Amino acid sequence: MKKILITGGAGFIGSHVVRLFTETYPNYHIYNLDALTYAGNLENLKDIEQKSNYTFLKADITDADKMNALFTEYNFDGVIHLAAESHVDRSISDPLAFIKTNILGTVNLLNAANESWKDNMDNKLFYHISTDEVYGSLGETGLFTETTAYDPRSPYSSSKASSDHLVRAYHHTYGMPIVISNCSNNYGPNQFPEKLIPLSINNIKNKKPIPIYGKGENIRDWLYVIDHARAIDLIYHQGKNGETYNIGGINEWTNIDLIHKLCEVMDKKLGRKEGESAELITFVKDRAGHDMRYAIDANKLTSELGWQPSLQFEEGIEKTVDWYLANEEWLNNIISGDYEKYYNKQYSER
Repeated sequence: MKKILITGGAGFIGSHVVRLFTETYPNYHIYNLDALTYAGNLENLKDIEQKSNYTFLKADITDADKMNALFTEYNFDGVIHLAAESHVDRSISDPLAFIKTNILGTVNLLNAANESWKDNMDNKLFYHISTDEVYGSLGETGLFTETTAYDPRSPYSSSKASSDHLVRAYHHTYGMPIVISNCSNNYGPNQFPEKLIPLSINNIKNKKPIPIYGKGENIRDWLYVIDHARAIDLIYHQGKNGETYNIGGINEWTNIDLIHKLCEVMDKKLGRKEGESAELITFVKDRAGHDMRYAIDANKLTSELGWQPSLQFEEGIEKTVDWYLANEEWLNNIISGDYEKYYNKQYSER
C-alpha cells in the first residue's frame, strides 16, 4: 500500500485533496498532517475520518525532529505539501510566522524526505503546492506562465517563492523527484472566513459591512477548489519529474464585480430585494503593496495532462453560497474570539 503524506490536510484546499485521494485510491494510505492552527479544522473531514486508509497526524512542520521521526516511523512514499501560512494581510502583520512555516517548515520536510529516500528515490515524489503570487503583479494584459520570472511583493509571496526555489534546489542537488504547481485564487466550501468570498458571504448574511480594499479594481483569477484538487491528482500521478505546472480558473474578475455578483446571488438565496446586499459594500484603506492583477496561463496543464476547469464562476459561486448557507454551524464554530479580534483590527480603518 502506497503511503502518501499530505501536509495541511485539515485546511481549505488540503481537506479537499485528502478527501479526493482517500476516496479515489483505496490502495493508498493517506496520512493527513496538520498543526491545527487557526485555519485547520478537522470538521472539514468528518465524512472520511473513519476510513481504514486514512490517518490524522497532529504535528507542526517547523518541528524538524518530529518530521524526521514521522518519516522514520511511516516510510512515506510521497509528499503533497500544502501546509502554509497563506493570508497576505497576516504576512504584513507578522512576517516571521510566514518565514518559519513556509520556508523553514518546507526545508524540514525536504530534509526528512531526503534522508528517508536517499538510498532509493524510485517511485518517490515530493509535490510542492505554491501560488501565482510568486510571479508578482500583471498589468492590464498578459498571463503568468511557468517561465515567468519571480517577482514576489509581500512577505507571504516572498516566503512561498523561497520555498519553491528550495524544492527545486533539492531536485538538482540531491536528485529528489519533485513537481511544483502554482495556483490562482481558490474559492469553494470549507474556506476560512478571513478570505474575500466566505468573509463577504458571512457579512451579507448578517447584514454587516462588506470591506473592499481601495476601489475594488484589483483583478484575480478564481479557481474552484474541487477543480484544484483534481489538478493536483493529475499532476501527482502524471506530472513530469522536475516540472512546474500552473493551475488557473481561466476566470478573471475585479474584486468589486465579484462582490456585486455575490450580492446578487445572496439576494436571490435569502429572498431579499434586488440590490439590498450591495448596499453593505464599504470601501476600506487599501492593503500595503496590493498587487493589481493576477492571471494564470494553464495551457501546459491542459495540453500535457488534459485538465480543464469543470465549471465557471457563475455556477461555482452559487454552489459555494449554497454550501455556506447550509453549513451555518460549521461557520459559527470556526469564527473564534481570536478571529474576531483580528477581523476588527484588519478592517477598522475606513
